[in-house]
Amino acid sequence: MRRRVIYLEETDSTNRYLHDFILSPDDGMTVVVASYQTAGKGQGTNHWESEAGKNLLFSIAVTPQNVPVNRQFVLSEAGALAVGDALAAYTDDITLKWPNDVYWRDRKISGTLIETSVSSEGLKKCIFGIGINVNQRVFYSDAPNPVSLAQIIDREIPLEEVLERTLRALEYYLDLIYRGEGDAVSALYHTRLYRRDGLFSYEDKDGTFRASIDHVEDDGHLILCDEQGRLRSYAFKEVSFFN
Repeated sequence: MRRRVIYLEETDSTNRYLHDFILSPDDGMTVVVASYQTAGKGQGTNHWESEAGKNLLFSIAVTPQNVPVNRQFVLSEAGALAVGDALAAYTDDITLKWPNDVYWRDRKISGTLIETSVSSEGLKKCIFGIGINVNQRVFYSDAPNPVSLAQIIDREIPLEEVLERTLRALEYYLDLIYRGEGDAVSALYHTRLYRRDGLFSYEDKDGTFRASIDHVEDDGHLILCDEQGRLRSYAFKEVSFFN
């Protein structure tokens, strides 16, 4: 897969930087990496805390091929798997927290914001906005559970090394999807889910309950099975995990 990488010292948002790029399927992957983002976004109204030059902040734009609009969540699965693979090269206990966070044990080491645009012919563009905590040792925001790779393994890792591992893994998973093997990507995503086995506490608009993960649907809905054996379906932000 062709790859173009653009390095920026500072920008408001690498996702915004890529919005105006016009891509064709032949462009492969366009990557924008920033040492610091002044307005890096997470999901919803969340912001991503990052000490300048310590973590990976980058966005990847691709033109999806062979991905129906109603199955676009497979791109999110591919992104989470790619980051998970990169981090698993350095430490054990890496899992994927639905929909696309990456966890080390019960702590968040990476998050991804995915934005897609649709035309009459299907998916036109997909932008992965990825933040990975690599070398930051102290976190000051009120985020409840951040952790970095350096905190886990007690040494710093070159950012370019983690970036290259992530890009190679994403190229692999995207190639599978483009060849019509998205089901294999989804199956692997399910095996690596955070709290994949066992009953855990959750909260929705009606209160708290205990449930296990049954599966994640093609459109990204999380299906939980509660203690009474009832299946519950949730879109993102409709249910929260208890640590």
